[in-house]
Amino acid sequence: MSLRFPRPLRPGDRIGVTAPSAGVQPSMRGRLDAAVAGLGERGFEVVLGTCLGTPGVTSAPKEERAAELTAMLCDPTIAAVVPPWGGELGIDLLDLLDWAALERAEPTWLVGFSDTSLLLVALTTRLGWGTLHGSNLMDTPYDPPAGLAHWVDVASATGPVAQRSPGRYRTTGWDDYEADPGVRTMSLDGTGTWSVLGGGGADVTGRLVGGCVEIMGPIAGTPYGDVAAFGREHADEGLLVYLETCEDGPFTIARTLHGLRLAGWFDHANAVLVGRTAAPDHPEMSQREAVVDALGGLDVPVVLDVDLGHVQPQAPLVNGARARVVVGDRHEIVQEW
Repeated sequence: MSLRFPRPLRPGDRIGVTAPSAGVQPSMRGRLDAAVAGLGERGFEVVLGTCLGTPGVTSAPKEERAAELTAMLCDPTIAAVVPPWGGELGIDLLDLLDWAALERAEPTWLVGFSDTSLLLVALTTRLGWGTLHGSNLMDTPYDPPAGLAHWVDVASATGPVAQRSPGRYRTTGWDDYEADPGVRTMSLDGTGTWSVLGGGGADVTGRLVGGCVEIMGPIAGTPYGDVAAFGREHADEGLLVYLETCEDGPFTIARTLHGLRLAGWFDHANAVLVGRTAAPDHPEMSQREAVVDALGGLDVPVVLDVDLGHVQPQAPLVNGARARVVVGDRHEIVQEW
């Protein structure tokens, strides 16, 4: 399977917004409006779908969500699709997407993380589309800290994108979008940067692929998350598998990581990148110990506390892109496609 990447975004492009998983509560409409306005300030036209409400856990019945997402991704006038945020049950539309139509279509940027990461990995591993693991729409107004790129700038790039860890992160939660729907500055009150499990540094290359641990586990043994096959197809270059934990406890995370290992996710990995997490520890096992238990035996670097996922800030990563990760005198990832 050859990899295909969407063309770079340009001012004037149309960006579609649909919620394949959770919708937007009425109290959050102010943040939605601010995010849409922010894309408009960058020169884009935003197209709002009909699957944005909240009749329940998801924004609409699964058939409607699948149809709208397929239509946006196949629409040649839409250059990118950005869900408002993740959710809980986006997995229910994977087998309802029109995969034949998607295979015929030119790639469109699909952007997001958390529950959206299952769609990103499915499109990359099944169709060879480059997809963008980065901020959801509701987080788009944030200005990234020095060293990191905004997802719009990554999707607009015409050459390599270099990002360095800012060495700062947010220790508690997210901003209150109801109280301050226009917030743009991240409150990064903690300090710390990447490290290699066991010590030392790393300088590795490979093709990027990954997402949220809790979301990757359920699709690992399915046709929508066959990273083992993707790794075999790109065995000459190898993979850089990245994973981040949202909220599960360390025992569950350890089991899930073991499951990914047994499913072959790391068979062709040149390194594993593990995102910083605010998920709880347990008196008998920490989140770090969960990673050690499951991945400590891999004969490749395991890089900890990478800036991605559910702890601000986040480095946008393109699934399928070639990347080089350096941990040592600098903490840097450079990707190109």
